[in-house]
Amino acid sequence: MANRGVADDDIPSVLTTVGPRLRALRRERGATLAQLSQVTGISLSTLSRLESGQRKPTLELLLPLAKAHGVQLDELVGAPPTGDPRIHPRPYTRHGQTFIPLTRHLGGLHAYKQIIPARQAAEGVRPEQGVHEGYEWLYVLSGRLWLALGEHDLVLTSGEAAEFDTRTPHGFANAGKRPVEFLSLFGAQGERMHVRARPPAHDRAGLT
Repeated sequence: MANRGVADDDIPSVLTTVGPRLRALRRERGATLAQLSQVTGISLSTLSRLESGQRKPTLELLLPLAKAHGVQLDELVGAPPTGDPRIHPRPYTRHGQTFIPLTRHLGGLHAYKQIIPARQAAEGVRPEQGVHEGYEWLYVLSGRLWLALGEHDLVLTSGEAAEFDTRTPHGFANAGKRPVEFLSLFGAQGERMHVRARPPAHDRAGLT
């Protein structure tokens, strides 16, 4: 999606939700304010005030933040959609994994393609686990994914899927000798996947 840009005169009406968006993006990428300050050159206090809505967002501040988060300025400020459905993902790396965002909105469900390189963790070392609010659904495209979920250790292969409450301790690692690629749908508010049920056999009879 092309950058249309935002004039200073439009800031009061267009950028009313920038603070929450900035906070959501930073937390989504697992970054601290101090780390973001080091990358952008924006002071820690200014970043904190931007996220809390106490500082007026300007292009001078938003441009380096958009670059640091790997998003278009339009997405950062919540500009109205242009009708172009194409997404231009910008990969980023966290904890040795590559994340490719497949959705451009910041609310609701988030979709990612994740790639874990081969032999990311030492053989036999259990993946480090974490917990947070939300619900996750994942589908393995290729390779072997080690899912450490609570006390259970599962190896998912191509075509297999799993879903779980992210308040359960969980962690991922590569269980094979080549990169593992998988799709992940994550709902920070606990949204779950809903699959349309197949109609009863007597309802399908007329379709054959």
